Amino acid sequence: MVLSFTGEHTQKVDGKGRMSIPADFRRVLESQDPDWTDGLNPRMYLLYGDHLKKELHVYTVAEFAKLVDMINALPKGSDAKKKLSHLYIGQSMRMEIDKDGRTVMPIRQREKLGLKDGELYFRGVGDHFEIWKSETFTKTVVEDMTSWLDSQGDDFDPLSLLGEG
Repeated sequence: MVLSFTGEHTQKVDGKGRMSIPADFRRVLESQDPDWTDGLNPRMYLLYGDHLKKELHVYTVAEFAKLVDMINALPKGSDAKKKLSHLYIGQSMRMEIDKDGRTVMPIRQREKLGLKDGELYFRGVGDHFEIWKSETFTKTVVEDMTSWLDSQGDDFDPLSLLGEG
């Protein structure tokens, strides 16, 4: 069974960009880093592409490699390959998590979220996790989801969407 990112967490980031990665997220990162063994620091890929607006995405080494392979398989010189290479490969960075479960988010990526220090919101979404400024997450995602759910009928079951494939 492949572990995936699930759940929601809040974490603090300090003025130097230090932040803790939730423990269950670290287990997923370790399990999907082919070079990781006990005693080594797990690695992750932080994506900050322009398409992500006010959020960041984090992928495991294995998932990022799959993504890069799919992009590289596109026809050389194609518009899709150029754009995806820019957004996903060019606007990403490999990071390590230290023995205490922390990493340092560079100032440029913190500024994209609109914060220098404060509270971050981590949300697991299967093959990756998202990082948001807590207030932004509440104003956008939570309000949007609440509005959408309110517009559904009283007997609406969200799992019914699985049959729409």
